[in-house]
Amino acid sequence: MAKVENAFADFIVGGDFHDLPAEAVGMIKKVVLNDLGAVVGGATSEGCPELLEMVTRWDGREEATVLVHGQRVPAHNAALVNGAMMRALDIDDHMPPGMHVGGSALPAALAAAELAGGCSGRELVTALALGFEMAIRINEQSHYDGFDPSGVCGIFAVTAAAGRILGLGRTEMLNALGLGFTRPVQTFQAIVDRTTAVRVGQGVIAQAGLVAAEMASGGITGPGDFLEGVYGYFRFYGAGQYDSSKLLAGLGEVFHLDRVAFKNYPSCGQTIAATDGILELIQRHDITPDDVLEIRVTVTPYTYKMTGKDFVIGNNPRVDAQFSIKYCLANALLRRGSLLRHFDEDFVRDPRIMDLAKKVQITADPSLEGEALGSSLRTDLEVVTISGHRYSISVPIPSGFAGNPLSEERIVERFREAAGYGGRPLSREQADKVIAAVQRLDEVEDVRELVGLLVSMPISRAILE
Repeated sequence: MAKVENAFADFIVGGDFHDLPAEAVGMIKKVVLNDLGAVVGGATSEGCPELLEMVTRWDGREEATVLVHGQRVPAHNAALVNGAMMRALDIDDHMPPGMHVGGSALPAALAAAELAGGCSGRELVTALALGFEMAIRINEQSHYDGFDPSGVCGIFAVTAAAGRILGLGRTEMLNALGLGFTRPVQTFQAIVDRTTAVRVGQGVIAQAGLVAAEMASGGITGPGDFLEGVYGYFRFYGAGQYDSSKLLAGLGEVFHLDRVAFKNYPSCGQTIAATDGILELIQRHDITPDDVLEIRVTVTPYTYKMTGKDFVIGNNPRVDAQFSIKYCLANALLRRGSLLRHFDEDFVRDPRIMDLAKKVQITADPSLEGEALGSSLRTDLEVVTISGHRYSISVPIPSGFAGNPLSEERIVERFREAAGYGGRPLSREQADKVIAAVQRLDEVEDVRELVGLLVSMPISRAILE
């Protein structure tokens, strides 16, 4: 009967900006600012220029803008490239157990806005908030077992946001969500193998969601029982344990956007607690690299599988470092911080890093795992010094996650770092304009104004000093 699916379609199509709590509006503004910084910083990262060259070669109608670079390409291809750039530095928004939503939903929504001939900032906020809420509710009832939630679940937020901006009706939205369900099925193998497919995959999700919305707009139908059907979403990702009453409880009245997390450091979410811990111990005890005999780390089995293996530099040094607790600890200990430039290849290949990484011993403890796989990020650290001192810390919730959120000032600071990074940084004046536009996003008449601010000029980093 598609009861749940119909309820979500009604929610996406019928929701109004005035229905959104102030906290939800504020969270979406944070998502937009954070992720726009991410797209600037990642614009020239490995794999992204190659993807842009490919899309440019494909040619086609000039419907939407490739952010930062400025090329006009078909809308779905703009979403593809923008999504890849947004994920490249792994600093886009996310939530346990590794679902990145804004990195696909925002590129698709902006491309849809250009395709539709414009869209108010208020409508962009509404579309994203409704899409996020749907994905969050489904995510909290899901068991992925190695599948990447950014694609299998995040696609609903992407499709919903794009479809809403394109003006889909109830039946069209139901078809779009069903079509989205049939699209990207990704696993964490790209992360385990440390490949740039991680970032490109984020763009594929953005492209797929926008295409699903366009297909539905053109009359193509999708499965109506895409969630609860015999071969629907929960047949594969619900492990027979989902509760449809919880899925819809308070829909339209209660929002859960406080689940969204922001990276305090430019690495995998599973590494953040370890970085928090070592930086706190450094501050408390003035620990230096020369002091350290051994660093003992205890994490959940899920965290260990994703980021706990030996640090090895392969074909993609940044990705190798982003997804390695051993690198993140060595880096923080050596440089007393964790910045975007610390994941550049020359920093990653610093021989002192490898020496320190070899002193890190990581153990997986099943007792630390939460009720849902990947829901617990608790990390315990002990630093043993050459002089015999032992310094310990337990980090139950990493900075930036629900229960330990970043301040608005810190999110602005992180935006500025990202916007001033990479091969095509924004000028300080451009960055200021983006911040101001996002802060008044619900008052912006046309978000194409925001898109225009995100086209940079190649300038010397020295100008930003």
